Amino acid sequence: MAAKRAVLVGINYPGTKAELKGCHNDVARMRRCLVDRFGFDESGIRVLIDDGSAPQPTGANIRRELARLVGDARPGDLLFFHYSGHGTRLPAETGQDDDTGYDECIVPCDMNLITDQDFTELVQKVPSGCLFTIVSDSCHSGGLLDKTKEQIGHSTKQSQTQRRELEERPASDTSFRAFLKDTVRDVFESQGIHLPHRSHSHRQGHDDDDGDEESRYINTADAHVKNRSLPLSTLIEMLKEKTGKDDIDVGSIRLTLFNLFGDDASPKIKKFMKVMLNKLQQGQHGGIVGFMGALAQEFLKAKLDGKEEELDPAMKQHVHSDQEVYAGTTARVPSNGVLISGCQTDQTSADATTPKGVSYGALSNAIQAILAERGMVTNKELVLKARKMLSKQGYTQQPGLYCSDENASVAFIC
Repeated sequence: MAAKRAVLVGINYPGTKAELKGCHNDVARMRRCLVDRFGFDESGIRVLIDDGSAPQPTGANIRRELARLVGDARPGDLLFFHYSGHGTRLPAETGQDDDTGYDECIVPCDMNLITDQDFTELVQKVPSGCLFTIVSDSCHSGGLLDKTKEQIGHSTKQSQTQRRELEERPASDTSFRAFLKDTVRDVFESQGIHLPHRSHSHRQGHDDDDGDEESRYINTADAHVKNRSLPLSTLIEMLKEKTGKDDIDVGSIRLTLFNLFGDDASPKIKKFMKVMLNKLQQGQHGGIVGFMGALAQEFLKAKLDGKEEELDPAMKQHVHSDQEVYAGTTARVPSNGVLISGCQTDQTSADATTPKGVSYGALSNAIQAILAERGMVTNKELVLKARKMLSKQGYTQQPGLYCSDENASVAFIC
């Protein structure tokens, strides 16, 4: 008999610089919906929220639950993952001209990031005949299943345009330094500080912010809204607090994550570390700006301290080519995955609180309102209706749909 199983994750980051309000409520509403509307058994739903209860939604725990969800799947099963929380984008760090773009990530409560590559590899393990639906009510979520066909949205089109622009630049301009300038721009804009750009074919969720910390909050309709984007500057501040180190910067985020979490770090982070360590061992230091210095110190320190085993989580990774660890590089996703994103890769998703103190994610709230209507709704219909509803409510975010042509017309979840 086919099974229906789900993992629901809601992270409010209480007491931190990243605090949100509506993520726990999103999960509670989705859990009720799965049971009451879609016939899920309570025992088939795993919930991770950071309210002090166990287990916490750490990177390791989320990966463990998702691995169990997929590992136990059989043909005909329905798998569902809902995430409400922060999203972020990691820029390139290898220093190679071809390493451009971003790794879109979700942000567990312990900052142990889960990358788009991790989701790609997860969906690749889903057995044939089993459908895995992902709803990510987070910022930059349009890229979480990279290379999957974009049925609704502009993220793929935009990323292709960005790649063309990079390819057309002189070689000297495609350096790490040039890309770092784009990264710095993204940091400022994700904090609400708008910098002029050559072109903006699409409005971003933070374009109307006016430049100070309070500008991350906007009034949309009657709700008080904060975006679910974790700026790199805030991520770095939180990593500094976690590690007690003040020398963390944009060029050493992956190194820091590896040092913090070791074998529990993202597989793509571990593969990245292996490629960088191999370059060090081979004396290939050229082209690396900033990062290699810190990495070399850590590597040499490990050797001097006789703790080379600390590097084992990276060295035991199987890497086909250096390009595999480039930012934005993922393998093609098979056709049994469906991603419904809260927004495009360049946009933010809203975390709203009503005057009565009820908090929710804008996408999650729209989904619940649509599902409350009678009748079946396909994945495509759900996203189109959500876009229309959010636009009427004054939100700038545009939900996206990533899946095969066949699954676009399949009923949502069942």
